[in-house]
Amino acid sequence: MKLVSWNVNGIRATLGKGLAEKMDALAPDVLCLQEIKARPEQVKDAWLDAWPYALWNPAQRPGYSGVLLLSRVQPLSTSLGIGIPEHDTEGRVATMEFEQFYVVGCYTPNSQNELARLPYRQQWDAAFRDYVASLAAVKPVVFCGDLNVAHQEIDLARPDANHFSAGFSDEERAGFSALLEAGFCDTFRSLHPEARDAYTWWSFRGGARARNVGWRIDYFCVSPSLMPQVQEASIHADITGSDHCPISLELSL
Repeated sequence: MKLVSWNVNGIRATLGKGLAEKMDALAPDVLCLQEIKARPEQVKDAWLDAWPYALWNPAQRPGYSGVLLLSRVQPLSTSLGIGIPEHDTEGRVATMEFEQFYVVGCYTPNSQNELARLPYRQQWDAAFRDYVASLAAVKPVVFCGDLNVAHQEIDLARPDANHFSAGFSDEERAGFSALLEAGFCDTFRSLHPEARDAYTWWSFRGGARARNVGWRIDYFCVSPSLMPQVQEASIHADITGSDHCPISLELSL
């Protein structure tokens, strides 16, 4: 089974930049999109309609956040959010249950400039950790998406300049460490422990992408019992259309 995750920074804009063709080339069985910025009735597209199973979780606020899971495999069940009303208005989590595992698509809140939203982000991190841990008590979990944190210095081009920046604060990094310690593996880093210059997001400013001044903030994480089935975890930095690039996970089932 192949899974792909991509923060598309607006699904309508990215559809106009070849989203369908780019995803068809990757050929995922499950596609997890973040920051879709639209409700389903606002997106009329034959390619989207061709997916047999679609799970939309748009934010209540128009043009903001939102996640979408698309699957060619029929899920056993689906759910939206993490079951906590204060965290479930921004369209940040969608879950599909399959026979052997859950797939959770996530768009983690950004801590914003000067870490203005860091206190909320820390609450979110704890709540999301509890949510995926509760699923993992039932069956293994694959969660993926834009988690808005570069975990280690190897995960961004300029760590020294960003220790107090959103996405690389000590608190956010500790939150991701706690997520892994709760019983999950960062698949890309597990398979490629020494890989450098491997990024999934680049600022639109200053030609950052052309110079590969980026951050790895998009992840596929899995329950440890699934790691023997992980064949590859890849970053597709050549695929454009958003300030993020897609990532993929291949499992032998």
